[in-house]
Amino acid sequence: MIRTVGVVSLSAGTLGEDFVRHELELGVRRLEHYGLKVKFLPHALKGIDYVKAHPEQRAADLLEAFRDPEIGLILCAIGGDDTYRLLPCLFEEGRLEKAARQKPFLGFSDSTVNHFMLHKAGISTFYGQAFLSDVCEMDREMLPYTRRYFEELLRTGTIRQVKPGDVWYEGRTDYGPDRLGTPLPSHPAGGWKLLQGPPVFCGKILGGCLDTLYDFFDGGRYPDMPVLCRQYGLFPRAEDWNGRILLLETSEEQMSPEKFCRALGFLKEAGVFKAVSGVLFGRPMDNVYREEYHRLLVQTVDDPALPILADLNVGHALPRCILPFGVNAAVDAAAQTITFGGA
Repeated sequence: MIRTVGVVSLSAGTLGEDFVRHELELGVRRLEHYGLKVKFLPHALKGIDYVKAHPEQRAADLLEAFRDPEIGLILCAIGGDDTYRLLPCLFEEGRLEKAARQKPFLGFSDSTVNHFMLHKAGISTFYGQAFLSDVCEMDREMLPYTRRYFEELLRTGTIRQVKPGDVWYEGRTDYGPDRLGTPLPSHPAGGWKLLQGPPVFCGKILGGCLDTLYDFFDGGRYPDMPVLCRQYGLFPRAEDWNGRILLLETSEEQMSPEKFCRALGFLKEAGVFKAVSGVLFGRPMDNVYREEYHRLLVQTVDDPALPILADLNVGHALPRCILPFGVNAAVDAAAQTITFGGA
């Protein structure tokens, strides 16, 4: 049973801004309703400008969250786009390896970088939700499907099985205080879709937001990001992908099909698709480019024997499950289940 949640702002400092104060207060009330103690790490509420200017303080917060024996869950406030700048602060002198302990770390989007950092340090993590994005959801309660997996993680420290949600929601566009208590438009989800390959496959899941993974290789957004990723060996070598399951999902930027194809091309050149046992692909936000993405994924992989399961409720599309990284996962597309922790 997790009793204390440590909230970190490792990418954007949005959580410290006045314009989200009503969301922050809502999220704290919800966590306290579970009987949880909430700790905001020292720089988590410093705001966008401060957090942007001080990657070393973001790194310090992550290290402190691991060192603090009271914190049972490290919860990312939100994503962003420059978490890579923590790399020197965490890997010089082995700082992350020395501080990291096996405790749940939960985040998504640009937090993909943190997941790969912790993978490199030998720490298993959980992908799929964040404080501001999920705990602070402005509806009358957390979205039921999202809440189910969040509560399971709080209660057990793990996730045993994931199934599809019955509905998907349109993304919220207005976060003003007057929108508190307003529901999101929803649509029938229709389950997961097997694009190709056998319905049953297994392996340890690794991956994340494709927009972020694109920036591992392309310096268009930040010229030094691919340089630092190579310097610190952040992206695993092809042999480390052997037998794993690749998770991919796309962000609210709704990348064009052309960019999507280039992003997949980087992964193909890195030998990922030849090494993995299968691919999981999240439903795009608002279903934008859904069919195009499916077609390009099959086309780029160019291996009909590799299973690709799409429309998962993970990442940027609502609602969100939680997927454990670093533990055995058994995918059964026919049964519409992913089960974790088997031999």
